[in-house]
Amino acid sequence: MSERGRVDGVGGGKVIPTDKRNFDTEAAFWDERPARIKLAKDVAGAISSQLALTQEMDVMDFGCGTGLLAVELQPLVRSVTCVDSSPGMLDILARKIADRNLDTMQTMLADCDRGDVLAGRYDLVVSCMTLHHVRDLPRLFGQLFNVVAPGGHLAIADLAPDDGRFHEDNTGVFHFGFDQSTLHGVFTDAGFQQVRDTNAAEVIKPDAEGETRRFSVFLMTGRKPLR
Repeated sequence: MSERGRVDGVGGGKVIPTDKRNFDTEAAFWDERPARIKLAKDVAGAISSQLALTQEMDVMDFGCGTGLLAVELQPLVRSVTCVDSSPGMLDILARKIADRNLDTMQTMLADCDRGDVLAGRYDLVVSCMTLHHVRDLPRLFGQLFNVVAPGGHLAIADLAPDDGRFHEDNTGVFHFGFDQSTLHGVFTDAGFQQVRDTNAAEVIKPDAEGETRRFSVFLMTGRKPLR
């Protein structure tokens, strides 16, 4: 059982989940929802419209899941490193990489909530619908800042405030969407500059009570200074 939290901090609200959501169990069926595939395409399009993607860019997809966003970005860049805390999700993605000969993609298992430290250097770090599952945002943003190359970018896509209605079960959800102006401050506190946001997508789905609703997804980007 989950509980709804007060409007607090960066998120539109917070909850303390009873346990961690089991994404390993969900992985086998993750790609069966057309809305998830459409969301990945929409977010990839928003990233491409805001940032100049080139074949010289190395990209990290943080919280990649089964790689829906990474697969969309892969043809546009040099390489994509796909990071997730769920071995089950990464197993599905590894099969995609092998079956489709996506030799510019690789997977990396990392759970920052449990103390894993991100490594490498990337021209662009992207993340889609992962941030609301992260408890300690300043700590994560410090890690993301460290792996972005000077002059590189961070691009985060996530929910606008949703009052806890997006998920049928809020287990593992720490933020009920994000107030963009406050999240802007998290970017700048971490050291990113030229922070801006735009509408990226709309998800139409039943809410926690079964009522069909429209949920807004924004894209926020920031640039790491050259020095």
